[in-house]
Amino acid sequence: MEIKVVKEPIKKSELMEMAKKEFGNLIKAVVDVKQEIMAVGGQLHADEETFLTEKEGSEREYTWGINLRLDESGDGFIEFDSMINLKPGFGNRSRGVDDPKIQEQIKEVVGKLVTNE
Repeated sequence: MEIKVVKEPIKKSELMEMAKKEFGNLIKAVVDVKQEIMAVGGQLHADEETFLTEKEGSEREYTWGINLRLDESGDGFIEFDSMINLKPGFGNRSRGVDDPKIQEQIKEVVGKLVTNE
């Protein structure tokens, strides 16, 4: 699957089409909370993070790996789980996103970029 940078709203149905090629109803994404963009379509969060760093100038401190469960809504839609989230130097010591403020930032960015169509 080709990695795509999302800067403008994308339809959930378009993400579903992308997801079918790899993971079924799940798509991996990396959100840059500083630039309010995200990358989707990679097999690994690390590939998406590298793509954002190289193509968009993203900084590791602001990039977070998530899974979008496209068949879910509400709290089940975003899964905060990725190896790239292990950032002890930035205070995150798990695969999740430990800081509730950062979780909220991620939810806001995803909410702006993913439409329910």
